[in-house]
Amino acid sequence: MNFIPMMNWNGFSNFLSRFLKLAGALIFFTFISCKAQSVKSSSHPHSTVNSQLKADSTKPQKKFPDPHKVLFKSLMIPGWGQVINKQIYKVPIIYALLGGLTGYSIYLTKKYHDYRAAYYNRNGQTPNDNRFGPTPAYLKNVNLSSLKRARNAIHNRRDFIYITIAMAYGLNAIDAYVFAQLRPFNVSKNLSMRASLKPGLLAQSTPGITLSLNLFGNTK
Repeated sequence: MNFIPMMNWNGFSNFLSRFLKLAGALIFFTFISCKAQSVKSSSHPHSTVNSQLKADSTKPQKKFPDPHKVLFKSLMIPGWGQVINKQIYKVPIIYALLGGLTGYSIYLTKKYHDYRAAYYNRNGQTPNDNRFGPTPAYLKNVNLSSLKRARNAIHNRRDFIYITIAMAYGLNAIDAYVFAQLRPFNVSKNLSMRASLKPGLLAQSTPGITLSLNLFGNTK
């Protein structure tokens, strides 16, 4: 009995898990890079918040790329937005992800064509007319039900990979856009947060506790 070359469900689940981890890592690196650049740009301490604002007003404002233009360019060419954001190290990750998914989709498409041809030649209204091509040698001894089951499974998997490619392409643009939006924000160590709990009234005059979070400049 010939072997039907299909990736089992465990292998497919591992592949999907790796894709999601890589996507999460890409977004994580965006926030880390944004914070690192902000900390670097505000490395000199001041005694008070007013002096901080006064010093910032005397310095020339740094120009950042327009997030919408970064998004548009990322949609035109994957990785272009990362280059504009000075995150060139992300470009190999993006192309490795897109290249791997594209290569896998091509492999699945070839297998789908093989199984489709073999199933049609075995079960078509006009047997052996080779409408979808000749039956591959490794599928000649496979029974009809196995051919149909494998053909449908590979077809569905290939369509899912097409969706995954579109998601990866969109993730490239979203990553560049989010980083371009966050770059002007100050997330340096000069910002602190103070939390406080106090009694309060909730909906319908129900007693409760209110949590307040205040952001303020660190004067130390």
